[in-house]
Amino acid sequence: MSNLHILYLLSAGIVLLLSCEQQRPSSEIDNELTDVAPAYNSITAKKYGADDYGMKKYVMAFLRRGPNKSLDSAKASEIMTAHLKNINRMAEEGKLVVAGPFFGSGDLRGIYIFDAQSIEEAEALTNTDPAIQAGTLEMELMEWYGSAGLMGLGELHKSLAKKSIID
Repeated sequence: MSNLHILYLLSAGIVLLLSCEQQRPSSEIDNELTDVAPAYNSITAKKYGADDYGMKKYVMAFLRRGPNKSLDSAKASEIMTAHLKNINRMAEEGKLVVAGPFFGSGDLRGIYIFDAQSIEEAEALTNTDPAIQAGTLEMELMEWYGSAGLMGLGELHKSLAKKSIID
């Protein structure tokens, strides 16, 4: 699957995620069909770095299997734990907006979406990843224009997770 297809699928998934709301009786929904769109919130827009369209620039990273495939299971586990800790650190710093693995065992392993203004800034963040340093992952970086609302996902995620992926 090409990067363009992945971007389309990712964008569609994010739009669906952001537009989901609790199921309600159709009578409530019918009454809202004439309602005006939610009011613009200049404070949140500024906080999230939104432009006039509610969008902003990010850098997306496609994580691919790296050239180093010869690690024993103990070393691979150690690197994976360090990789996950690095993800948490970048998220806590507000630089990593979205991260997650893909299902399956293909060469395309996962994605990051960085709150970064340039490829160079994202590359510096990428280079802090122990899996990149060990050569078990490689990253392809691309600038991306998406909803500034993604900046609120970190706090939302904290309210949904019962457990940490790193204990």
